[in-house]
Amino acid sequence: MNKPLTFLAPLAAALALSAAPAHAGKTLDAIKQRDQVVVGVSTGVAGFSAADSQGRWSGFDVDFGKAMAAAVLSDANKVRWVPLSSQQRFTALQSGEVDVLSRNTSFTLTRDASLGLALTAINFFDGQGFMVPAKTKVKSAKQLKGASVCLQSGTTTEKNLTDFSRANNLNLKPVVFEKIEAANAAYFSGRCQAYTTDASGLAAIRSREAKDPKEHVILPDLISKEPLGPLVRRGDDEWLTIVRWVVYGLIEAEEAGITQANADKLKAESTDPVVQRLLGKGDDMGKLLGLDRDWLLRAVKAVGNYGEIYERNVGEKTPVNLPRGKNMLWNQGGLLYAPPVR
Repeated sequence: MNKPLTFLAPLAAALALSAAPAHAGKTLDAIKQRDQVVVGVSTGVAGFSAADSQGRWSGFDVDFGKAMAAAVLSDANKVRWVPLSSQQRFTALQSGEVDVLSRNTSFTLTRDASLGLALTAINFFDGQGFMVPAKTKVKSAKQLKGASVCLQSGTTTEKNLTDFSRANNLNLKPVVFEKIEAANAAYFSGRCQAYTTDASGLAAIRSREAKDPKEHVILPDLISKEPLGPLVRRGDDEWLTIVRWVVYGLIEAEEAGITQANADKLKAESTDPVVQRLLGKGDDMGKLLGLDRDWLLRAVKAVGNYGEIYERNVGEKTPVNLPRGKNMLWNQGGLLYAPPVR
């Protein structure tokens, strides 16, 4: 007489659990109750998050906020934008003033271990760089010995600069400002010989603030790793998971060839199981997040896939003019690699 296959019972239970709908977390409950996602953004970084004269926000970080609203509330416009300085951003998220921080913020061990916040996913690989007036003919940051360098306080920038200066015996002199507008004004008025922040930020500042962007050069040296991405509060795993997979879903959509323009057509006609799953026609991935089948379809239709978001806001055809570089997909030579939506 054969013995019963007792190991199948726990396996069946595990499979049943894996297909069970997620419980809504307290953040998602609050978002649905107010019918609005509250997103913390910068006070104005060209290409990433900035408001026009009518108060309309746009940019790379803004589009990810719109995608979240489209996924959870079926409307990309159901967002309240809260502009936050570097000093304000973490407190605003910790206190519940915002649901998510989508604001060019680097992820570090200190921030992970001590602030009660969690990185959802890296959506931009960056590094700290330097900008100098082209007329100086400086070609490398290591030529800046003794130079005064403008920067903003409340970021990882100052410590990175100090470490780089000490390691290379450069005796750099930081000139620190609380507000980015003051740092910008000081650099462009000639008070500092160089400006340092994330390379993406330098490109944004140059495109927006310089009288002639060609008069300022971003040096090739990167002195740090700055992985950027949306942050949420710890303690609400359901909301963390939703934000994380909205980011990953937009990256996966690019890899699968799903665009803002073709998403509906692919949902109706594609027989590719990956495409079907992403667009809600195959396996129901939405219920695992506490959402419906079309969560990612709506996000892509609202803002496009990752590549479309990048090119529209900061790509080489924009004033910011940032080549994708490390932010290319993994199968195109970049670092962008999303776990599969399955």
